[in-house]
Amino acid sequence: MSVQPQQKRRTAASIQALKGARPVVCLTAYTAPIAKLLDPHCDLLLVGDSLGMVVYGMESTVSVTVEMMIAHGQAVMRASKEACVVVDLPFGSYQESKEQAFRTAARIMKETGASAVKLEGGEEMAETVAFLSSRGIPVMGHVGLMPQLVNATGGYRSLGRSDAEAEKIRRDACAIDDAGAFSMVIEGTIEPVARDISAGLKAVTIGIGASAACDGQVLVSDDMLGVFTTFKPRFVKHFANLAPEISAAAAAYAEEVKARTFPGEDHTFQMKRQKL
Repeated sequence: MSVQPQQKRRTAASIQALKGARPVVCLTAYTAPIAKLLDPHCDLLLVGDSLGMVVYGMESTVSVTVEMMIAHGQAVMRASKEACVVVDLPFGSYQESKEQAFRTAARIMKETGASAVKLEGGEEMAETVAFLSSRGIPVMGHVGLMPQLVNATGGYRSLGRSDAEAEKIRRDACAIDDAGAFSMVIEGTIEPVARDISAGLKAVTIGIGASAACDGQVLVSDDMLGVFTTFKPRFVKHFANLAPEISAAAAAYAEEVKARTFPGEDHTFQMKRQKL
C-alpha cells in the first residue's frame, strides 16, 4: 500500500509566489473548530485582532492583548494543517520601536508556531517591517483603513476618494513593499487606487473592501457565515445565514429541556442488564 505524502503547510514565500497566478483565499480564524473547517479551502488563515470585537464583544480592536493573540493563534495552529497562518500584532505591542516589534513578533511566532505576523501602518512602519523581515520574521502589512487607528481617524469609512488620500495610501503601500513585506491587506479603499497599488507591488495584496482588483480577498469568517450581525459593512457578503439557525437550535433545545424530553433514553447512561 502506497503512503500518500503529507500536505506541506503553505508559507509566506509560497503565498507570494501566487501573485499573478491566481487569487489568494484568506479568512479569519480564531478557534480550533472553525480553523479546521476553513483550512482545506484557504491559502491564508488570519488570526486577526478583530477577535476583540467578534469573540469578546469589544467596541474596537484597541483593547486586544498579546496574550489573547497567542491563545487564539495556538488554537488555530493546532487545528489547521495546510494554510499559512498569520497572527496580528495587537495595538501597542509594536509601535514604540522596531525592537519592541521584534520582541512581540518573536514571542508570538515561538509560542504559536505561526508562519508570519501582521501589523498596521505605512511609511512610519517601513523601518520596522525591514527590521523584522531581515531577522527571519515574515510580515504582512496593512494599509488604507486601519482599525487600530480608529480613535485617531474618527471612525470607519472608505478611503482614497481625494487625491491626497489616494497618494498617501500609495506611498504607504510602496514603503511597506520596499521594506520586504510578503503581502499586505488593503482595507476600505476605492477600486481604482487598490487596482493601481496591486499592479505595482511585489507583495501580494489582500483586499477587504478594496475590490476584486487585489491579488486576493479576506473576510471576517463570522461575517462571511452570517453569525456576526451587529454591523454589516458594504463590502461584506453573507455566504451563509447561520445566526437564525443557531437561535432556532437554541430555542428547540430550551423547549426540550423544559419539557424533559431531552435528554432521552438514547442520550442517557443506564445500568447494564445482566445476562441470566
